Formats: sequence, C-alpha cells, structure tokens
Amino acid sequence: MRILIVGCGYLGTAAGALLVRSGHEVVGLRRTMDEHEELLAAGIQPAWGDVTDPGSLDRLSGSFEAVVNTVSSSRGGAEVYREVYPEGTRTLLAWLRQHPVHRYVYTSSTSVYGQTDGSTVDEESSAEPGTETGAVLRATEELLLDAARGGFPSVILRVAGIYGPGRGHLFRQFLEGEARLSGDGHRCMNMIHRDDAASAIVAALERGAGGRIYNCTDDESVTQREFLEWLSQKLTRPMPPMASEEAPTRKKRGITHKRVSNLRLRTELGWRPDYPTFREGYAIDVARAMQLKSGLGDPVSSGRD
Repeated sequence: MRILIVGCGYLGTAAGALLVRSGHEVVGLRRTMDEHEELLAAGIQPAWGDVTDPGSLDRLSGSFEAVVNTVSSSRGGAEVYREVYPEGTRTLLAWLRQHPVHRYVYTSSTSVYGQTDGSTVDEESSAEPGTETGAVLRATEELLLDAARGGFPSVILRVAGIYGPGRGHLFRQFLEGEARLSGDGHRCMNMIHRDDAASAIVAALERGAGGRIYNCTDDESVTQREFLEWLSQKLTRPMPPMASEEAPTRKKRGITHKRVSNLRLRTELGWRPDYPTFREGYAIDVARAMQLKSGLGDPVSSGRD
C-alpha cells in the first residue's frame, strides 16, 4: 500500500518504519521541514503540510490506500486541541472525500475515560472525560464514528501514556530527584511502549474493522507507588517524598484512576506487545542509569527523558 502518516512525529515515525520494512510505501506529513533526515533514515518520504490548512493537503502528490493520523497538539491547551483534532479531522475528512482510502487509523487517547474508582475499563465502558482536552478528543472520535456509520473506514486507537526512547516523564523526574508521590500513590497509570503502539497501528491498518475502537495499552496497569518503588529498588535510591497538597497538576490527562484493558486489541487483531509491562519496557533505561551511577557519567545525559 501507499500510506500517508499525518503528524509523522515520535509515534508516526516508528509506525512508518515498521510499514516500510513490511514493503509499504510511506509518506510522512509534518508541519515543518525540521529533522526530515529522521524520516529519510526510516525510509519514509517527507512531505510538508498542516491539517488546519486544506490547501497544503492538496499539494500532496499521488493517491493513498490508507491514512494514519498521529497528529500531536504540541502540548497546547484546549484551544490548540480544538484546532488540531476536531477541526483538523474535518479538514482531512473533506479532503478524503476527493481522495478515498481503504483504511483510516486515528490515534486517540485513554484520557477519554474519566473513571476515578480504579475500575477496569474496556471499549464499551463509559467515555466521559473530566478534562476539557479529553472532551475535545472524545468529540473527535465522534466525528470519525459518525463518518464510519456512513461507510468511512475509520479505526480508532485509544493510546495510553507513551514512553520509550526519549520519553518517560516520571522516570526522568525520578532520576533528577524531582518525582513526588501523589496522595497515597494508589492511582493507576496505564502505559504503552512507543514500539508497541507502533505495532498496534500496523495491526489496525491490516486487520482493524471500520467503526471499531481499540484500547492500546500494555498488559498491566501499575500504581504510581508500585512504579516508584520498583525504580527505587532497582536503582537503590530512596522513595520520592510526598507531594504538597497545594502542588498543581500539569497533566492534561487529569487525575483519573482506572485500569484500561487491551483484550479487544489482542483477541480481534492478534496484537501482542513486545514490552508487556513497564518492567520490560524500562529495562534498558534502568540498566543505563545503573551504569552511569557507577561513575560513567550523568544519568540525565543519557539521551532519554
């Protein structure tokens, strides 16, 4: 297939590299020309355009059999979210009416689940986010589900918190001594290694059903305390102190507490994570941090965040 990846950044580039290795032709769309060497190294053809600018899509050459939308808000607030996600999706849907595809995969977020009771949620669970940004993502899903009811081949992946090469906010905070334990640390975190999220995108392209939603997370939710205790034991460092009650949260995902199930992705698409839990996913980072702690350098300068 000839596949267009819109917002071909951290996750999209990893997915594109997998698709190229499988014999597909991949075009990676970015808003700027920065770091296009990364795309070329992965075998991805660089293209420049913006989902908020219909004219830039018209400049794309050739036709595509599939589109993957991994566009990012660049850490903006609700207003940026509205521009990039629902409005960008409307722009893409309008463009695709003139350029039909066989499959469209959209990466949403498990932040659309607003549960705070620690329950296990699946794709049939209520998705009523408690944050404004989460509500924008949910509205974007509804646009695509409505299009699917009209025959548009959209598949939605609700992706958990991504970590991997260059990513891992709480891990970095722990190394820098800035991590704090929130409350009693019981809140569940749902995570996915970047490479496993990329392979889920490939599975959704190859086997996903139009109008279907799939949760993309690893096999084991982990509480904040469990994660920090594991790091503390592995790196022989003290546990972080408790967070001040006055400390504001900066997480757009909000303070939710739920365990997200990936059963549908596993059973319907035959997907299996290479990193089933955070322990396997962070093994390389922990080993590197241990080496650096032994006097080989500064652990924060390892090139991973």
